[in-house]
Amino acid sequence: MRPCHDSPRYRDPQQERDVTPSSIEVIGTLLFAVAIAHTFATSFFQHLAHRRPAHAGLWHLLGEVEVVFGFWAAVLMAAMFVTEGATAALRYIDAYPFIEPMFVFAIMVIAGSRPILQTARQSTQVLSRLLPLPSNVAFYVTVMAIVPLMGSLLTEAAAMTLAALILRDRFFRHGLSTNLQYATLGVLFVNVSIGGTLTPFAAPPILMVAGTWKWDMTFMASTFGWKAAIAVFVNAIVLTMLFRRELAALPSEERPKEGAPTPFPLMAIHLLMLAGVVVFAHHPAIFMGLFLFFLGFAHAYERYQNRLLLREGLLVAFFLAGLEVLGGQQQWWLQPILSQLSEHAVFFGTTFLTAFTDNAALTYLGSLVEGLSDAFKYALVAGAVTGGGLTVIANAPNPAGLALLRNHFEEESVSPAKLALAALPPTVIAAAAFLLL
Repeated sequence: MRPCHDSPRYRDPQQERDVTPSSIEVIGTLLFAVAIAHTFATSFFQHLAHRRPAHAGLWHLLGEVEVVFGFWAAVLMAAMFVTEGATAALRYIDAYPFIEPMFVFAIMVIAGSRPILQTARQSTQVLSRLLPLPSNVAFYVTVMAIVPLMGSLLTEAAAMTLAALILRDRFFRHGLSTNLQYATLGVLFVNVSIGGTLTPFAAPPILMVAGTWKWDMTFMASTFGWKAAIAVFVNAIVLTMLFRRELAALPSEERPKEGAPTPFPLMAIHLLMLAGVVVFAHHPAIFMGLFLFFLGFAHAYERYQNRLLLREGLLVAFFLAGLEVLGGQQQWWLQPILSQLSEHAVFFGTTFLTAFTDNAALTYLGSLVEGLSDAFKYALVAGAVTGGGLTVIANAPNPAGLALLRNHFEEESVSPAKLALAALPPTVIAAAAFLLL
């Protein structure tokens, strides 16, 4: 997931600290700012689609959050072709392996298949029955607490996909209040962002530094994991208690009808393919091969499948690829900021900056700086995962959750301002856990 060393985004921070940004870096930063502004304006374009049906298709396209960064990345590439020539532009784009977008696409489609979803839903149902609460309330708090922590094994992208699908089928389809919709999305984003910190391979911002800083399973569990688990449970419990009456009043159907039950051997094969993609997450030739085999296998037994999330997965992959391309031009201003922050300020600085750029990009840039103290490293990563729920672009799995739940919001659009406001309380709880425990 790291760029090649000859990429324009890969620089020696000691050599580049005082260098004036190039014209394409300035253009890239301006386009990045425009893309962020565009994400805040998607609801406006969706509203235009309903008001002006003559061009509804165009307005819907511009109102798709997943399209925004891919669209402006294409504008950046066009500008690079004009200003620096085809050779430089092609060298820049070829330096990106786009492993993360491909992986999220594959894991999202496989995790969203009926056999995997049935397994996750049934496991959640069994755990929820152990709680002395009404069925809907117990099921909801279990999903919001347990599934994000499963991301430490399945990866955050898989956890986000499973949680969003389970919540959609059990709760969102019945029509939740606007407050509960946004509160659920905000807590889900925060819990998934911090819930992948029990291991060194599940959360993208930790994956970027774990190898360089020699962070293993024991270190992650003892330094980050137990604190994150406490914050996840507190967030889930507080949210559930605040909306327990609305949750208890909803229909208590365990799941929508899905046709023929999935035979155990078929379910086991799906789980093995999911595990294979997770294990070989750094080897696209292998995990994409497994994914293609999965598509053929799913087609052979399509009577046991729901509609595969191919469209949603492709849109999310397009979003992440665009974020990588645009984000690669932000190193010239992000890295000096990170390197100049104190150990105490870096936590709050990265928490804030994460809302405006992918948290994995921040930790990656931090890993390029030599001589960091252990306290600085901890603060950098803790801040990055803490702020991972504030916006759609803050954490790589967030677009997956948005793509699966967005249709149940008013005008099929999620307000970035309302999302940030809803994610703020669980973000504060996560910050307190990492700073005070």
